[in-house]
Amino acid sequence: MDRYFCEQKISGEQIELTGTEAHHLIHVMRARAGRQVVVFDGFGGEYLAEIDQVRRDAALLRLIEHRPIERELPGRLVIAAALPKGDRQKWLVEKLVELGVSAFVPLTTQRSVSEPGEAARTRLARTVVAASKQCGRNRLMEIAEAVEWTEFAVECRADIRLLAHPASAAAECFDSGSASALLPNDSGCCQTLPPLNVPSEIVAAVGPEGGFTDAEVAAAIQAQWICFDLGPRILRVETAALVMAALCVDRLQQTAETPTPQCNETRKTNR
Repeated sequence: MDRYFCEQKISGEQIELTGTEAHHLIHVMRARAGRQVVVFDGFGGEYLAEIDQVRRDAALLRLIEHRPIERELPGRLVIAAALPKGDRQKWLVEKLVELGVSAFVPLTTQRSVSEPGEAARTRLARTVVAASKQCGRNRLMEIAEAVEWTEFAVECRADIRLLAHPASAAAECFDSGSASALLPNDSGCCQTLPPLNVPSEIVAAVGPEGGFTDAEVAAAIQAQWICFDLGPRILRVETAALVMAALCVDRLQQTAETPTPQCNETRKTNR
């Protein structure tokens, strides 16, 4: 069933669909009164609705039922990355939405090739809506305001903070007591994340083409970020961001599905 996004928070028994969503429903799909669709407002859940009235630039929908369907991750996942060039920005955001990422933070770095201005943020927000309609998410991925990397690295207080950066380049920034379990093995292959207690937030950061500078990496390590080596091949920004996102998604889902020792003890006691 076709899904449509309502820009206003849905309440009451009827809603009016306007703008590009109404144009698509009326003029592209040529929908008429009596047709049923699914609508969502990005705040969670979705509604089954029926078209009551169609005008040239708007459609009046009667809400039939609310469906409390959530397709979000068990924890909050934020991807922070320098924007790639051109259409690769849209592609990156689209795929992050599909993976279930909670928020995307555009970064400005010393080697940035694209400046994440307000116009770019507006375009990416439209991509979030389109991708959410396609993949079935009922909560919109946030597009945060652009932030300078060093400032973000220092101020970020997420439970787990991961930095995509080659281990060979990062090793010089580690002292003997700060080696991470996330550094690659001798083969140079990317390692999986270690077991986690379900955190409230994971943030993974990816640099621009050319990578983070030594000073930017040092600032992150000083702020207790964990370097993560993605292997010996050079990845595009959007590829690295998606790899980081997929690894975090997998670990979050596995952790949420694994009973904690305390839960196991409770089960034994109840028996």
